[in-house]
Amino acid sequence: MLIVLPPSETKAVGGNGAPLEFSALSFPTLTATRSDIAQDLVQLADDADEAMRVLKLGPKLASEVAANAELLTAPTMPALDRYTGVLFDALDAKTLPAQARAQLAVGSALFGVVRAEDHIPHYRLSGTTKLPRRGASHDSTTPTMRARWGSTITEALADEAFLIDLRSGTYLNLGKVKSAVTATVVTREGKVVSHFNKHHKGVLARELVLASTPPTTVEDAVEIACEAGMDASVVDGHIRIVVD
Repeated sequence: MLIVLPPSETKAVGGNGAPLEFSALSFPTLTATRSDIAQDLVQLADDADEAMRVLKLGPKLASEVAANAELLTAPTMPALDRYTGVLFDALDAKTLPAQARAQLAVGSALFGVVRAEDHIPHYRLSGTTKLPRRGASHDSTTPTMRARWGSTITEALADEAFLIDLRSGTYLNLGKVKSAVTATVVTREGKVVSHFNKHHKGVLARELVLASTPPTTVEDAVEIACEAGMDASVVDGHIRIVVD
């Protein structure tokens, strides 16, 4: 089983790992696109005002542009420890044993998808960003992140025997996998939960990777979730979680 989590805008700073090495990251077929996007992101940071406009950042987040400028030389840390926020608080990755962490990955606009222990630096890039290419003329079309990634993420994940994809819509669109199991969090009235769905997906991911026997089917996953006290069921081949 591999569970793919969404990234978060908020990230831990610093790290004690060596600078980014693209060749050391999992899913090597993504290396060329990762490198291309990273170099474009670094060059964009040369013009702080333009970078803040492209990345849609306010004045209080100017430090994010500075982080992008140092993307290729900054210290790194495991991806699962780099991302912070509601989902990652619920996941509590630092308390997970190695075999549990090995079943987790994170999808993102910059790296496509990386496994939990892949070392990455602090950066800022959203899946909705249109990042200018280096040397492109002003009248050229700026590609979306979806266009940049093409089919490479889908192909990289295609061989996973049992994939649970918890990425949000923006990141799912960077590389959907038809065979993947997704999860929806709804109220008892059937309304899709927005913000707090991150919390419940973090809880779900934690319970699944801590299971004594890793799930190999959506039915297995739902059984584990129910045993953990979640109101979960299989709907159209995917996981549905009902919350109050």
